Amino acid sequence: MQIVILDGKTLNPGDLSWAPLEELGEVKVYERTAEHEVAGRCKDADIILTNKAIVNEATINSLDKLKYIGVTATGFNIVDVQAAKRRNIIVTNVPAYGTASVAQLTFSLILEHCFNVGRHAISVREGEWAGSKDFSYWKAPLTELSGKTLGIIGLGQIGQAVARLGLAFGMQVIASHKHPERDKMVGVRFVDLETCFSEADFVSLHCPLNNDNKGFVNKELLARMKPSAFLVNTSRGPLINEADLADALNNNQIAGAGLDVLAQEPPAADNPLLKAKKCIITPHIAWATTEARRRLMSVVIDNVKAFVDGRPQHVVG
Repeated sequence: MQIVILDGKTLNPGDLSWAPLEELGEVKVYERTAEHEVAGRCKDADIILTNKAIVNEATINSLDKLKYIGVTATGFNIVDVQAAKRRNIIVTNVPAYGTASVAQLTFSLILEHCFNVGRHAISVREGEWAGSKDFSYWKAPLTELSGKTLGIIGLGQIGQAVARLGLAFGMQVIASHKHPERDKMVGVRFVDLETCFSEADFVSLHCPLNNDNKGFVNKELLARMKPSAFLVNTSRGPLINEADLADALNNNQIAGAGLDVLAQEPPAADNPLLKAKKCIITPHIAWATTEARRRLMSVVIDNVKAFVDGRPQHVVG
Protein backbone atom coordinates (compact mmCIF):
# COMPACT_ATOMS: atom_id res chain seq x y z
CA MET A 1 0.00 0.00 0.00
CA GLN A 2 1.38 3.41 -0.97
CA ILE A 3 0.73 6.46 1.20
CA VAL A 4 1.55 9.86 -0.32
CA ILE A 5 1.84 12.93 1.91
CA LEU A 6 1.50 15.96 -0.34
CA ASP A 7 2.54 18.79 2.00
CA GLY A 8 4.17 17.28 5.04
CA LYS A 9 6.37 20.21 6.05
CA THR A 10 3.65 22.29 7.71
CA LEU A 11 2.45 19.50 10.00
CA ASN A 12 5.88 17.98 10.53
CA PRO A 13 8.86 20.25 9.86
CA GLY A 14 11.06 17.63 11.53
CA ASP A 15 10.03 17.56 15.17
CA LEU A 16 7.43 14.79 14.80
CA SER A 17 7.64 11.29 13.32
CA TRP A 18 6.03 9.58 10.34
CA ALA A 19 7.16 6.17 11.66
CA PRO A 20 3.70 4.91 12.67
CA LEU A 21 2.50 5.50 9.10
CA GLU A 22 5.53 3.69 7.71
CA GLU A 23 4.34 0.59 9.56
CA LEU A 24 1.20 0.63 7.40
CA GLY A 25 2.78 0.91 3.96
CA GLU A 26 5.27 2.63 1.68
CA VAL A 27 5.28 6.32 2.59
CA LYS A 28 6.35 9.13 0.26
CA VAL A 29 6.58 12.56 1.86
CA TYR A 30 6.68 15.78 -0.15
CA GLU A 31 7.31 19.04 1.67
CA ARG A 32 4.80 20.85 -0.53
CA THR A 33 2.93 20.09 -3.75
CA ALA A 34 1.41 22.44 -6.33
CA GLU A 35 -2.04 21.58 -7.66
CA HIS A 36 -0.70 20.57 -11.08
CA GLU A 37 1.76 18.14 -9.44
CA VAL A 38 -0.77 16.19 -7.38
CA ALA A 39 -1.90 13.70 -10.03
CA GLY A 40 1.65 12.77 -11.05
CA ARG A 41 2.87 12.30 -7.50
CA CYS A 42 -0.18 10.22 -6.55
CA LYS A 43 -0.49 7.99 -9.64
CA ASP A 44 0.24 4.84 -7.59
CA ALA A 45 -1.23 6.03 -4.29
CA ASP A 46 -3.81 4.07 -2.33
CA ILE A 47 -3.90 6.80 0.32
CA ILE A 48 -3.34 10.55 0.03
CA LEU A 49 -2.74 12.85 2.99
CA THR A 50 -3.07 16.56 2.37
CA ASN A 51 -3.25 19.74 4.38
CA LYS A 52 -3.59 22.55 1.82
CA ALA A 53 -2.63 20.80 -1.44
CA ILE A 54 -5.76 20.74 -3.62
CA VAL A 55 -7.21 17.40 -4.69
CA ASN A 56 -9.76 18.27 -7.37
CA GLU A 57 -12.23 16.21 -9.38
CA ALA A 58 -9.92 15.72 -12.38
CA THR A 59 -7.16 14.43 -10.11
CA ILE A 60 -9.51 12.11 -8.23
CA ASN A 61 -10.85 10.65 -11.46
CA SER A 62 -7.35 10.05 -12.80
CA LEU A 63 -6.17 7.98 -9.82
CA ASP A 64 -7.35 4.41 -10.31
CA LYS A 65 -5.79 3.00 -7.13
CA LEU A 66 -6.95 5.75 -4.79
CA LYS A 67 -9.16 4.59 -1.92
CA TYR A 68 -8.72 7.19 0.81
CA ILE A 69 -7.96 10.91 1.21
CA GLY A 70 -7.01 12.09 4.69
CA VAL A 71 -7.11 15.83 5.33
CA THR A 72 -4.55 16.73 7.98
CA ALA A 73 -6.71 19.61 9.19
CA THR A 74 -10.29 20.36 10.21
CA GLY A 75 -11.35 22.23 7.06
CA PHE A 76 -11.67 19.96 4.03
CA ASN A 77 -12.67 22.35 1.24
CA ILE A 78 -9.38 21.58 -0.57
CA VAL A 79 -10.83 18.17 -1.54
CA ASP A 80 -13.71 17.69 -3.98
CA VAL A 81 -15.64 15.53 -1.55
CA GLN A 82 -18.53 14.84 -3.92
CA ALA A 83 -16.17 13.63 -6.65
CA ALA A 84 -14.54 11.33 -4.10
CA LYS A 85 -17.93 10.05 -2.97
CA ARG A 86 -18.86 9.15 -6.54
CA ARG A 87 -15.73 7.00 -6.67
CA ASN A 88 -16.42 5.48 -3.22
CA ILE A 89 -13.25 7.12 -1.92
CA ILE A 90 -13.32 7.85 1.82
CA VAL A 91 -12.42 11.39 2.90
CA THR A 92 -11.62 12.16 6.54
CA ASN A 93 -10.58 15.18 8.56
CA VAL A 94 -9.33 15.93 12.08
CA PRO A 95 -11.83 17.86 14.20
CA ALA A 96 -11.09 19.90 17.31
CA TYR A 97 -7.38 19.20 17.70
CA GLY A 98 -6.37 22.86 18.17
CA THR A 99 -9.11 24.31 20.37
CA ALA A 100 -6.85 25.37 23.25
CA SER A 101 -4.15 26.72 20.94
CA VAL A 102 -6.55 28.83 18.86
CA ALA A 103 -8.18 30.25 21.97
CA GLN A 104 -4.72 31.06 23.33
CA LEU A 105 -3.70 32.99 20.21
CA THR A 106 -7.03 34.80 20.20
CA PHE A 107 -6.19 36.24 23.59
CA SER A 108 -2.56 36.81 22.61
CA LEU A 109 -3.84 39.19 19.93
CA ILE A 110 -6.27 40.82 22.32
CA LEU A 111 -3.60 41.29 24.99
CA GLU A 112 -1.10 42.65 22.48
CA HIS A 113 -3.65 45.33 21.62
CA CYS A 114 -4.21 46.07 25.31
CA PHE A 115 -0.55 46.40 26.33
CA ASN A 116 1.50 46.64 23.12
CA VAL A 117 4.02 44.28 24.69
CA GLY A 118 6.12 43.91 21.55
CA ARG A 119 6.27 47.66 20.94
CA HIS A 120 7.31 48.38 24.52
CA ALA A 121 9.91 45.62 24.56
CA ILE A 122 11.50 47.02 21.37
CA SER A 123 11.46 50.49 22.93
CA VAL A 124 13.39 49.22 25.97
CA ARG A 125 15.86 47.29 23.81
CA GLU A 126 16.51 50.47 21.80
CA GLY A 127 17.45 52.33 24.98
CA GLU A 128 14.39 54.47 25.52
CA TRP A 129 13.85 53.34 29.12
CA ALA A 130 17.52 53.71 30.01
CA GLY A 131 17.34 57.30 28.76
CA SER A 132 13.98 58.12 30.31
CA LYS A 133 13.50 60.81 32.95
CA ASP A 134 10.65 58.79 34.44
CA PHE A 135 10.52 55.34 36.02
CA SER A 136 7.62 54.39 33.73
CA TYR A 137 6.24 55.35 30.33
CA TRP A 138 3.88 53.90 27.74
CA LYS A 139 3.77 54.30 23.98
CA ALA A 140 -0.01 53.95 23.65
CA PRO A 141 -3.04 53.86 25.94
CA LEU A 142 -3.15 50.71 28.07
CA THR A 143 -6.41 48.78 28.40
CA GLU A 144 -7.78 46.57 31.17
CA LEU A 145 -10.01 43.69 30.07
CA SER A 146 -12.04 43.38 33.28
CA GLY A 147 -15.51 44.82 32.70
CA LYS A 148 -15.11 45.03 28.91
CA THR A 149 -17.50 43.19 26.60
CA LEU A 150 -16.27 40.30 24.48
CA GLY A 151 -18.44 39.48 21.48
CA ILE A 152 -18.01 36.01 19.98
CA ILE A 153 -19.33 35.08 16.55
CA GLY A 154 -19.87 31.32 16.63
CA LEU A 155 -19.98 29.53 20.00
CA GLY A 156 -18.68 26.11 18.98
CA GLN A 157 -15.83 24.38 20.79
CA ILE A 158 -13.29 27.13 20.06
CA GLY A 159 -15.78 29.92 20.70
CA GLN A 160 -16.63 28.36 24.06
CA ALA A 161 -12.94 28.09 24.97
CA VAL A 162 -12.51 31.79 24.15
CA ALA A 163 -15.60 32.61 26.20
CA ARG A 164 -14.14 30.81 29.23
CA LEU A 165 -10.96 32.87 28.96
CA GLY A 166 -12.99 36.05 28.64
CA LEU A 167 -14.99 35.20 31.73
CA ALA A 168 -11.77 34.43 33.61
CA PHE A 169 -10.55 37.95 32.79
CA GLY A 170 -13.77 39.38 34.24
CA MET A 171 -15.25 40.30 30.86
CA GLN A 172 -18.92 40.41 29.95
CA VAL A 173 -19.39 37.82 27.19
CA ILE A 174 -22.02 37.99 24.47
CA ALA A 175 -22.34 35.73 21.45
CA SER A 176 -24.07 35.47 18.10
CA HIS A 177 -24.66 31.81 17.32
CA LYS A 178 -26.94 29.68 15.15
CA HIS A 179 -27.82 27.24 17.94
CA PRO A 180 -28.17 29.17 21.22
CA GLU A 181 -30.46 26.61 22.84
CA ARG A 182 -28.17 23.70 22.02
CA ASP A 183 -24.95 25.45 23.03
CA LYS A 184 -26.07 27.69 25.87
CA MET A 185 -23.27 28.51 28.30
CA VAL A 186 -23.32 29.95 31.80
CA GLY A 187 -22.14 33.54 31.73
CA VAL A 188 -22.78 34.06 28.02
CA ARG A 189 -25.66 36.17 26.72
CA PHE A 190 -26.87 35.46 23.19
CA VAL A 191 -27.62 38.40 20.91
CA ASP A 192 -28.10 38.93 17.20
CA LEU A 193 -25.14 39.63 14.90
CA GLU A 194 -25.64 43.38 14.68
CA THR A 195 -25.96 43.75 18.46
CA CYS A 196 -22.81 41.69 18.98
CA PHE A 197 -20.82 44.05 16.77
CA SER A 198 -22.31 47.21 18.23
CA GLU A 199 -22.03 46.30 21.94
CA ALA A 200 -18.68 44.52 22.05
CA ASP A 201 -15.34 46.09 22.90
CA PHE A 202 -13.68 43.05 21.34
CA VAL A 203 -15.27 41.01 18.54
CA SER A 204 -13.78 37.57 17.84
CA LEU A 205 -14.75 35.37 14.88
CA HIS A 206 -15.07 31.62 15.46
CA CYS A 207 -17.47 30.45 12.77
CA PRO A 208 -16.90 28.12 9.81
CA LEU A 209 -16.71 29.57 6.32
CA ASN A 210 -19.61 28.89 3.95
CA ASN A 211 -21.31 30.47 0.96
CA ASP A 212 -23.67 32.43 3.21
CA ASN A 213 -21.06 34.21 5.35
CA LYS A 214 -18.18 34.87 2.96
CA GLY A 215 -17.21 38.53 3.41
CA PHE A 216 -19.98 39.13 5.96
CA VAL A 217 -17.71 41.40 8.01
CA ASN A 218 -18.12 44.35 5.65
CA LYS A 219 -18.29 48.11 5.87
CA GLU A 220 -21.90 48.07 7.10
CA LEU A 221 -21.13 45.73 9.98
CA LEU A 222 -17.82 47.44 10.79
CA ALA A 223 -19.69 50.76 10.97
CA ARG A 224 -21.68 49.36 13.89
CA MET A 225 -18.53 48.84 15.99
CA LYS A 226 -17.39 51.28 18.64
CA PRO A 227 -14.42 53.50 17.65
CA SER A 228 -12.60 51.88 20.60
CA ALA A 229 -13.42 48.31 19.51
CA PHE A 230 -10.96 45.66 18.32
CA LEU A 231 -11.67 42.89 15.80
CA VAL A 232 -10.02 39.44 15.99
CA ASN A 233 -10.06 36.69 13.37
CA THR A 234 -8.42 33.33 14.05
CA SER A 235 -11.06 31.45 12.06
CA ARG A 236 -11.15 31.85 8.25
CA GLY A 237 -9.77 34.78 6.28
CA PRO A 238 -12.58 35.10 3.71
CA LEU A 239 -15.09 35.88 6.47
CA ILE A 240 -13.81 39.47 6.24
CA ASN A 241 -14.05 41.91 3.34
CA GLU A 242 -10.40 42.93 3.58
CA ALA A 243 -10.72 46.21 1.65
CA ASP A 244 -13.55 47.32 3.95
CA LEU A 245 -11.55 46.42 7.07
CA ALA A 246 -8.46 48.26 5.79
CA ASP A 247 -10.60 51.36 5.19
CA ALA A 248 -12.11 51.13 8.68
CA LEU A 249 -8.64 50.88 10.24
CA ASN A 250 -7.04 53.63 8.16
CA ASN A 251 -9.96 55.98 8.87
CA ASN A 252 -9.82 55.28 12.64
CA GLN A 253 -13.34 53.87 12.48
CA ILE A 254 -12.27 51.09 14.85
CA ALA A 255 -9.30 50.87 17.21
CA GLY A 256 -7.54 47.92 15.63
CA ALA A 257 -7.59 44.35 14.39
CA GLY A 258 -5.71 41.14 15.17
CA LEU A 259 -5.66 38.61 12.34
CA ASP A 260 -4.11 35.16 12.08
CA VAL A 261 -5.82 34.36 8.78
CA LEU A 262 -6.25 36.16 5.47
CA ALA A 263 -8.38 35.45 2.40
CA GLN A 264 -5.30 34.41 0.40
CA GLU A 265 -2.40 32.65 2.11
CA PRO A 266 0.38 33.56 1.63
CA PRO A 267 -1.09 37.02 0.95
CA ALA A 268 -0.43 39.08 -2.13
CA ALA A 269 2.14 41.81 -1.50
CA ASP A 270 -0.50 44.46 -2.18
CA ASN A 271 -3.03 43.14 0.33
CA PRO A 272 -4.33 46.38 1.92
CA LEU A 273 -4.27 44.92 5.42
CA LEU A 274 -0.49 44.41 5.38
CA LYS A 275 0.00 48.16 5.69
CA ALA A 276 -3.24 49.12 7.44
CA LYS A 277 -3.02 51.13 10.65
CA LYS A 278 -3.23 49.28 13.97
CA CYS A 279 -3.46 45.88 12.32
CA ILE A 280 -1.62 42.97 13.94
CA ILE A 281 -1.15 40.04 11.54
CA THR A 282 0.39 36.67 12.36
CA PRO A 283 1.09 34.01 9.67
CA HIS A 284 -1.68 31.47 10.43
CA ILE A 285 0.02 30.07 13.52
CA ALA A 286 -2.89 29.46 15.91
CA TRP A 287 -3.06 25.76 14.98
CA ALA A 288 0.69 25.16 15.03
CA THR A 289 1.74 24.72 18.65
CA THR A 290 3.81 21.60 19.19
CA GLU A 291 1.04 20.17 21.35
CA ALA A 292 -1.70 20.80 18.76
CA ARG A 293 0.40 19.38 15.91
CA ARG A 294 1.18 16.32 18.01
CA ARG A 295 -2.55 15.78 18.59
CA LEU A 296 -3.20 16.35 14.90
CA MET A 297 -0.56 13.82 13.87
CA SER A 298 -1.97 11.26 16.30
CA VAL A 299 -5.49 11.55 14.90
CA VAL A 300 -4.25 11.52 11.29
CA ILE A 301 -2.51 8.20 11.97
CA ASP A 302 -5.52 6.84 13.87
CA ASN A 303 -7.75 7.80 10.93
CA VAL A 304 -5.56 5.86 8.51
CA LYS A 305 -5.41 2.84 10.82
CA ALA A 306 -9.17 2.89 11.23
CA PHE A 307 -9.63 2.98 7.47
CA VAL A 308 -7.20 0.09 6.95
CA ASP A 309 -9.10 -1.88 9.62
CA GLY A 310 -12.38 -1.30 7.79
CA ARG A 311 -13.91 1.05 10.37
CA PRO A 312 -13.29 4.56 9.00
CA GLN A 313 -13.73 7.44 11.44
CA HIS A 314 -14.12 11.21 11.06
CA VAL A 315 -15.54 10.70 7.58
CA VAL A 316 -16.77 13.92 5.87
CA GLY A 317 -19.34 14.33 3.12
